Amino acid sequence: MSRQLLRPIRFQIKIILSILLAGITILSSIAARPVLHLVQTAQNDQDERVPLPSDFVDDASRLNQTRMMMVKISSDSAIAKLQLRQALKDAKSQGKKVMTSGSRHTMGGQTIYSNGIALDMTEFNQMRLNPTTGILTVQSGATWAAVIPYLNQHGFSVTVMQSNNDFSIGGTMSANAHGWQHDHPPFASTVESFQLMLADGTVVHCSRQENAELFSLVLGGYGLFGIVLEVNLKVVPNQSYIAHRTVIPSRVYVETYRSKVPTQTGMAYGRLSIAPENFLQEAILTVYDSVPTAPQASLTTSSEPGLSRTVFRGSVGSDYGKSLRWQLEKMSGGEAGTEVSRNQILNRPSTLFENHQQAKTEILHEYFIPPESLEQFLEQCRQIIPACQADLLNVTIRNVHPDSDSFLRYADREVFGLVMLFHQARTPAEDAKMQAMTQELIEAALAVGGRYYLPYRLHATPEQFDRAYPQGREFFQFKRKYDPHQLFQNQFYLKYGSPQARSSSVIKPTSTTKPSDRHLLLRQRRDAIDQFCTSCRMRQ
Repeated sequence: MSRQLLRPIRFQIKIILSILLAGITILSSIAARPVLHLVQTAQNDQDERVPLPSDFVDDASRLNQTRMMMVKISSDSAIAKLQLRQALKDAKSQGKKVMTSGSRHTMGGQTIYSNGIALDMTEFNQMRLNPTTGILTVQSGATWAAVIPYLNQHGFSVTVMQSNNDFSIGGTMSANAHGWQHDHPPFASTVESFQLMLADGTVVHCSRQENAELFSLVLGGYGLFGIVLEVNLKVVPNQSYIAHRTVIPSRVYVETYRSKVPTQTGMAYGRLSIAPENFLQEAILTVYDSVPTAPQASLTTSSEPGLSRTVFRGSVGSDYGKSLRWQLEKMSGGEAGTEVSRNQILNRPSTLFENHQQAKTEILHEYFIPPESLEQFLEQCRQIIPACQADLLNVTIRNVHPDSDSFLRYADREVFGLVMLFHQARTPAEDAKMQAMTQELIEAALAVGGRYYLPYRLHATPEQFDRAYPQGREFFQFKRKYDPHQLFQNQFYLKYGSPQARSSSVIKPTSTTKPSDRHLLLRQRRDAIDQFCTSCRMRQ
C-alpha cells in the first residue's frame, strides 16, 4: 500500500484514538469524584463509640445515659417469675421504680427511670410453635433475630413486625410496632393472648375475651401496666416474592400505591428522596408480589453490607453524598426482578447502617398521615426541615390499616407512616434544636389530621400529646387503676402521665389558638434557640 493511501488511514486512527482518550479522560473525571467520596467515607467510618459505665443504661438515642440497678431475668419460666416477684418486692421496700427492657430501641427513656430497677429480659427468650394452629408461643425477651430463623425451619414467618430483626417481642408489643406488611393493622392485630405480671406479683391471662381492658392497654402501653411474660402470636406461611420498583413524583405516591399494590402483594414500602435537587419530591415504591415458588430453606443475615453502608454513610452532612446515593438507588434496582423469601426480607438488623461516631447520634421520627393529606404534609416538611438546617438521612413510607386492638392507638383509620432518620450532635444545644423542629413537624401533622409516633424523643409538649392522643388522659387513669402505687414508671410517663406533667408544657396555646398561630409560636421559639446556639458557638 502506498504512503499516500496510508496517510488518511493514519489520520483517521489518530482521530479515533484522540476521541477515545478524551472519552476515557471525561469518564475518569466523572467517576473520580464519587469514587473519592466513597473511599473517604469508608476510611472515616470507624467505630468510635465508648461503652457505658457499669450500672448505667441508655437507649438507641444515646442521649439518656442513666444509672439503674440491673436485674437479668432467667429463661426458665419458674425461676423468672421468682426473680420478677423479688424485684417488685425489693422496689416497693426501697421506694424504687421498675421498668422492663429488651433491646432498648426506643429513644425517649421509655425503658429508663433514674435510680430505678431495670429488668433485663433478653435471656427470657424461649419459644415453641404449634404448626396446626399457626400460633407461636414466645417469651417476651426473645428478639426477632431468633424468632425468624426458628419459624423459617418450620416454613412459617412473622405476620407483622418492624422492618428490622433486632427488637424484642416485648418491645414490639410495648410500642405496637408496624412494618412493610401490606394491608395490615399494627402488630397488636397478631397477638392472640399473653401473660402479664402485675405490680403485686400476680399473673393474669389477657386476650380479647379475658381481661380485655388490660389487653388493649398493654399493647402500645410502653411497659406501664406490668411485665409481659409469654405471648401467643399468629404467624403465617413463609412465601417467595418478586420485587418491583417504580420511581414516581411524591405527589402521586398514594394513587400509584393504590394501582401498584394489588391483593397478592406481600409487602410494600416507599422511600423519598433527600437529595437537595428534588427534596421530598421524588419517591421509589418497592412492591413485593407473591409468587407460587416455594421459598428457599436457607436464611442469611448480612453483618457487613459493604458498599451499601458506605453509600448510606456518605450522605451524612453532604448534599453531594445525598444526591449520589439517590442516583445510585434509582439506577441499581435493589432486589427488583429477583426472588426473595419473606423471612429473608425481615431478617435484617438495624445495625447495618447505624452511626459509629461517639460525638454524634441519629434520631428517628414518625408521622402518621391520612392518605389524602400526604402531599400537604410533605409541603410543610419541605419548608420546616431545611429552615431548621436538619441533616435528614432517610424517609420511608409504610401503609398502616386501622387498629381496633390497642387503647393508645395511632391508627384510628388508614394512614401512611413517614419514618424519618436525622443525624445530630450529642449536645444539649443540638437536642434543643431538634426539639424545636419536632414540635413544628408535629403541628404540621396535626393540622392535616395526622399523629406522631410515641417511642422516640419526648419532644412533643404535653399539649401536643393531648391533641394527638385525646385518649391519653384516660390511658393514664387506667395506669393508676392497675398500678395504684405507680411502681412501673419511665421518662415517658413522667412527662405526659404524671400529675405534674400538665404544668410543664413549653408552649401553651389556648384552645382557640389557630394552627397558623401555633406554627408562629413554634418558629419564634426555634429562632430563639438558633440565636442561643450561635452565641454559644461564638463563645467557644
